[in-house]
Amino acid sequence: MDRRNFLFNAALASSSAILSFGGFARRAEAFAEAKNLAAFRAAGFGELLPTATQNTGEIYLALPKGFQYKVMGKVGGVMADGRTTPRAHDAMGIFQTGGDWRIVRNHEINDQIPKSGAAIGANYHYDEAAGGGTTTLVINRKTREVERDFVSLSGTLNNCAGGVTTWGSWISCEETTLGQTKFKTASGKEVGGYAKPHGYCFEVAATANNNLPTVPLRAMGRFVHEAVAVDRKTGIVYQTEDHNPAGFYRFIPKRHKRLTEGGTLQILTVKDKPNFDTRKRQTVGAVLETNWLTIDNPDPIEADTDSSAVFKQGKKNGAALFARLEGCFPAKDEQVYFASTSGGDAGGGQIWLYRARTRDAGNLTLIFESPDRRVLDMPDNICQHPTSDLIFLCEDSDYGFNSATPENFVRILTPAGKIADFAKNITPGKERSEFAGAVFSKDGTTLFVNLQTAGVTLAVWGDWKSFRA
Repeated sequence: MDRRNFLFNAALASSSAILSFGGFARRAEAFAEAKNLAAFRAAGFGELLPTATQNTGEIYLALPKGFQYKVMGKVGGVMADGRTTPRAHDAMGIFQTGGDWRIVRNHEINDQIPKSGAAIGANYHYDEAAGGGTTTLVINRKTREVERDFVSLSGTLNNCAGGVTTWGSWISCEETTLGQTKFKTASGKEVGGYAKPHGYCFEVAATANNNLPTVPLRAMGRFVHEAVAVDRKTGIVYQTEDHNPAGFYRFIPKRHKRLTEGGTLQILTVKDKPNFDTRKRQTVGAVLETNWLTIDNPDPIEADTDSSAVFKQGKKNGAALFARLEGCFPAKDEQVYFASTSGGDAGGGQIWLYRARTRDAGNLTLIFESPDRRVLDMPDNICQHPTSDLIFLCEDSDYGFNSATPENFVRILTPAGKIADFAKNITPGKERSEFAGAVFSKDGTTLFVNLQTAGVTLAVWGDWKSFRA
């Protein structure tokens, strides 16, 4: 075993990490020597074939043989509460309540300027001129059909990702800091002028049956939020920021399960390496010792016009730099995976693992970096299968620039550091639509995922035990 692989395997073993990813370094070397992309490929569930939905006959996906899916929650449809299903389906959280599944689904609507009456709910809007929020779908576990759906958060803006808590709620995150100040962007476009400031997290109870009054979780920070992961043991909330450069944050609540009562916001720094730049020239498997820096002002008024106002506080004190942090998912106690969508030398993305060692220190390990955008291109939302160590990655490569591939997949990252294709978007006319919100039912039988531009939620099932590495 060469020194690079020894350090990698030893580091992950000492951290008690869930996944070993021990073979990645060998494949990275093989690729460098022979440009052999096959070294990074796993057979997975097999060839992807165009597949029609079981309930409507429409074709959205190419899936492995033996997998089926249904479509639900389509944009424009009338929900049980009489409201119209909003567009821009994004991240989701799933809960089991009684005999049903409940999904809380984000809608990433950002009009950039206020629009009277834009709020998606009938009442209790945070800002009635903002068109984002969440909808809740109550799903029959046997039929995988929607029994009831309704608005559960109204009047927020650009609700991109979020995360489930350990106490039965969904944290929905605003991916913008537009607020009351009107100003012009560098391109001359006028933005802002809202009645309320934006750029916050909001908590939505899974058991709620309509949209209730809500308050922004200001102490969690006002920045370009993406996803969160709540640690099961400590209740600490880890947060990602979709910016470049971006920070990786954690929020320590004053009281467990009581986020509205405030707490402390901190940003990650690499020990003895101020402003360590993780975006390029990183070694897979290398362990970085880290600490946390407290953000003195998590809710600066400057964020109205400067979406990096919080990050700049951290950067001034030595915070680590990341490229567009998006998906974030809790592993076992005090460990969390998160995705850098455009990180890495190829710009195709990185997957990181953070593990806490003490209350104020931890280890950061790069467990995968895309060697070529044909292997993995811009991972966004991520999740792990409940009964295996497979990580499912939603691609967001729907940009016509920066060498992005023209297709979007749900990919699978294996413990050996290989990538398998699970689903491909083949929606007629919307093939570039990103995948978003991948989440498994607790029993692992069903994967729910969105196609954002197509505006649909899909339920996918099959033989999850048939995976071949």
